[in-house]
Amino acid sequence: MKQQWNAAKQVIRQLEQAGFEAVFVGGAVRDLLLARPVHDIDVATSAMPEEVKTIFAKTVDIGIEHGTVLVLDAGEPVEVTTYRTEGEYADHRRPDDVIFVRSLAEDLKRRDFTMNAIAMDANEQLIDLYNGQQDITKKIIRAVGNPLERFAEDALRMLRAVRFSAQLGFTIEQVTLEAIKEHAQEITFVARERIAAEFEKIWVSGSVKNGIDALVATNLADYLPGNITKHQEKWTSFQTKQAVVGWAYLSFVHNDWQEIVQGYRLSNKQKLFIQQVLAAYDKLQIGWQPLNYFEYDLEVLETAYDFVWWQGNRLPFPKEQIRVTKANLPIQTKQQLAANGHDFIQWNEGKRGPWLKVVIDQAIEAVLSGKLQNDNQHIKDWFINEFEEI
Repeated sequence: MKQQWNAAKQVIRQLEQAGFEAVFVGGAVRDLLLARPVHDIDVATSAMPEEVKTIFAKTVDIGIEHGTVLVLDAGEPVEVTTYRTEGEYADHRRPDDVIFVRSLAEDLKRRDFTMNAIAMDANEQLIDLYNGQQDITKKIIRAVGNPLERFAEDALRMLRAVRFSAQLGFTIEQVTLEAIKEHAQEITFVARERIAAEFEKIWVSGSVKNGIDALVATNLADYLPGNITKHQEKWTSFQTKQAVVGWAYLSFVHNDWQEIVQGYRLSNKQKLFIQQVLAAYDKLQIGWQPLNYFEYDLEVLETAYDFVWWQGNRLPFPKEQIRVTKANLPIQTKQQLAANGHDFIQWNEGKRGPWLKVVIDQAIEAVLSGKLQNDNQHIKDWFINEFEEI
């Protein structure tokens, strides 16, 4: 991110030369203090959006109604947002209006948690009005100002606290925790897509169990699909780098994948993965056959295997064997079968019908099991002499 930091510093310097104040703020500063990888570098400024646009030659209005302008002058794109305060949150989801201000202090006091309310100037001097550094040192998640007000403004902040506890291994400070418990029911006002986005960060975090425990402790679990409290202990060993695996495991422990898919508005691609993993897991209980290694992707098979481990059970073969077994299959795709639909129709004197899918499936299974050689003539002989379900 060095180029991005340098570009952002250049933008800050240029804003300062024009007579405005500008600082780094938010997650970038927090992650820098935590020595974590920085993903998004944001600049906040006392300049109004239209003033920002007059200072730089190349800008894009990516969210100008909220004060954000994308500056392209420094070689890397830099998001610049005007200091702002926010009006009432009538729907607990978004402010009724945004008010641009010249004061950094006014901007910082609207932010969610103290660790996210630390600003830093171009000389890397920190502006920490809410003792965010101290809370980072103590590994505490604390709301800025009155937590009841922060969560009444935007109910998603409650779930963000849980997500940070999972990502950072931090503890939610007691007053903040009690405020979340008091407002927990208001999570139902938040769009399920926003909730799902937070969960996807929890699934790939360093301590998912910490996040699950926080969901239960804050009472948020009572208002979210998945009956999380009932299955709290089943997450002790869970760990993944793929968010969709988290959805699959939640569907598994909840024993109702449809409620999870519908409740969190998951995509068709996510739904298919969940269904395949659950089916592969069921087949694993009686032992995978060559056809199972053929029909499921490696990620699906390995995820189903992990489900067993995460429940504290063991399997009679190591996980690495899945990759080896799948790689050693005689064929990897249906297209590699040495006979196709046209061949079978020709061998059956041009007759078509539902039998065609049956014969191809049976031929694949016979090749995979080693009962049939993957050779066009051998398959033809098998079809003419042994296949009887036409």
